[in-house]
Amino acid sequence: MTVYEYPFNERIRTLLRLEDLHEKFDFFIRHDHPLQHHVALTTIYEMLEVAGRADLKSDLLQELERQKNTLLGFKTNPNVEAARLDAVLTDIEQTSAALIGMQGKTGQHIRDNEWLMSIRGRTIIPGGACEFDLPSYHAWQQQSAEQRRNDILGWFAPLDPLFAAIRIVLRLLRESGRATQIIAIASSYQQMLQGRSYQLLRVHIDDSLGAIPEISANKYVLWIRFTSQGGDMKPKPFEGDVPFELTLCNF
Repeated sequence: MTVYEYPFNERIRTLLRLEDLHEKFDFFIRHDHPLQHHVALTTIYEMLEVAGRADLKSDLLQELERQKNTLLGFKTNPNVEAARLDAVLTDIEQTSAALIGMQGKTGQHIRDNEWLMSIRGRTIIPGGACEFDLPSYHAWQQQSAEQRRNDILGWFAPLDPLFAAIRIVLRLLRESGRATQIIAIASSYQQMLQGRSYQLLRVHIDDSLGAIPEISANKYVLWIRFTSQGGDMKPKPFEGDVPFELTLCNF
């Protein structure tokens, strides 16, 4: 099954972008080649661009506090697994404390590092990070993989509380929805949302179908049109009905 997600607002869109960048960073930092570490480092720069909103940290703190208060209401519910609930609450409290401890503007430690900013300035230019442009960066790339990895992880470390908070918020959001089995007749599906507020839509599709959802949604209506790809990769209308799983998520 392939999962497609669609955010209903800019706030969730930002969190999904940052989650995607963190997955990319996590993949490349685990490898050893200098080019892979180059991608990991430039991904940190991309994170700073996306996380540049001044209110992101406060938004996450408010959301964690709201989720904490909501979950505390389940403490007396006999149908809730107490150990699991306590683990989630502890995770939220620890992450909130770490987020509060973040000093200054997000990524300011990167902006204050002239060497890192010189690399950032060159990587914006296509092919701008060649050894003749940045000889000191080329020299750093010749160090051991372990040394490079430790350096990059050290530069990323001040951002870790932010991404820990994003993981919790998105996990709770995804778990808030209930999946419904749907069949899109003639590759199209429409549902009236009647003004109900949702934050995230998830579509699960069997890989073997080759169907790709094109999603359009607001608080009034949801429309999914399924396409497929030919040999030239150009999307074309999918022929036939499409069974899929739909989940509408909201805290």
